[in-house]
Amino acid sequence: MEWALVVQAAWSTKQLSRSSRPPMKIRNLDLTDNAINAEHEALGLPPVEDDVSHPSNHPVLRIAVWAVVFLLVAILCYLASRLFNPANGRSGTELILETLRGDTFWKAAAVGLLAQTVDGALGMAYGITSTSFLLASGASPAVASASVHIAEVFTTGISGISHVKLGNVNKNLFLRLLIPGMIGAILGAWTVSSIDGNIIKPYVAAYLFCMGLYIISKVFKTIKANKKAPKHVAKLGLFGGFVDAVGGGGWGPVVTTTLVGTGQDPRTTIGSVNLAEFFLTFVSAIVFAILVGEGPWPIVAGLVVGGLFAAPFAALLTRRLNARVLLAMVGTVISVISVYNIYKAFN
Repeated sequence: MEWALVVQAAWSTKQLSRSSRPPMKIRNLDLTDNAINAEHEALGLPPVEDDVSHPSNHPVLRIAVWAVVFLLVAILCYLASRLFNPANGRSGTELILETLRGDTFWKAAAVGLLAQTVDGALGMAYGITSTSFLLASGASPAVASASVHIAEVFTTGISGISHVKLGNVNKNLFLRLLIPGMIGAILGAWTVSSIDGNIIKPYVAAYLFCMGLYIISKVFKTIKANKKAPKHVAKLGLFGGFVDAVGGGGWGPVVTTTLVGTGQDPRTTIGSVNLAEFFLTFVSAIVFAILVGEGPWPIVAGLVVGGLFAAPFAALLTRRLNARVLLAMVGTVISVISVYNIYKAFN
């Protein structure tokens, strides 16, 4: 009798412990026919969760997309108010005609056409290409970098949204790059805006020369796949944001190529880096707009207009030349122009 009571008490305790356990996680499985599920079925694995197959549905990335949209609309409203409200007694039409009559706009348009063609063919090097040519045309490092970053706000924003919609963004990598990249961009924009342009110009040109050599080195590099999580991402983002703001470009060549060069997945790396680039470009553009006294707006307009006509040329280059030849050509041109800028700075 006593043994039966002991067994009954033990059974009651076991039932109580089971009822007090937290409920099992309810997995939101994606049961659609897709490439990932087909691979899992072949291996005898269960279907993946919806957050894995549709990363753009993640709340963090949805917030990021809406933030990009909101900031782009705010910038458009600000520029429209500047254009259509008379400034210094001149109307918006007069400002447009004055810009079109100046050499600065057309030089910047040619630079924008060339830089966007390179970027469209290679997927990077817009900033360092345009900054190299702007420095050679006589712009100061602060004005060149400010113009490039303000012009890049729209292209990086649209690019970031597209990557999210196509599922090319790794949430964790994006978040690890975001804050350090923005801090580095703010520090870089403040640095280049606070130092006399004649002093810092040879250093910026030397950095661009090294970036040209780095691009050339990619021609001879073979990448091996690596499934491990990347290390030192925050430090890389901080450094990439800083040199991008100081040199007018370099976020893609520094961050993307470093991560892909260590064997990370190119698709999600490029998408995550591109989405983060919008936010660091935005904050650096704000710092430049506040600190740079010389108005970069004619150069910005030229870069944007020139970039609009670059798509056919980029497609033609991509069709006629392979990526290694393009890398060698772009790296050589950037290096040669940077040497010319260093020579001008000391003479």
